Amino acid sequence: MLVHAVFFWLKPGLTEAQRSRFQAEVRKLAAVKTVGKFYVGGPAPTPERAVTEKSFDLALTIIFRDAPAHDAYQVDPIHLAFVEGNRDLWTRVQVFDSLE
Repeated sequence: MLVHAVFFWLKPGLTEAQRSRFQAEVRKLAAVKTVGKFYVGGPAPTPERAVTEKSFDLALTIIFRDAPAHDAYQVDPIHLAFVEGNRDLWTRVQVFDSLE
C-alpha cells in the first residue's frame, strides 16, 4: 500500500468561489482508476501543539494499492489536466509518499 499525502497552500486573495472550484477540481482526481481510498479536507480544529502544521489550505490523501498504481496516477490524463488547469491557484504544494 502507498499513501500519497498532498498539501496545498493557495494564493492569498482567492475568492470563496475560486476556493470552492479548486476543491471541486481536487475531488475529480478520485476518478483516476488506480485510486483506492480518497480523502480531501482542510486543517482539523485540533489543539495547537509545537508539532502540528495548520498553515495549509487543503489536504489530499490517496491510498494506492501499490507503487505502480501511484505511478500510473501520476501520468493519468485526469491528474495531468488537474495540475495544468489549477497550478495558478497555489503558491506551494508539498507531497509526502509513504509505503506500508
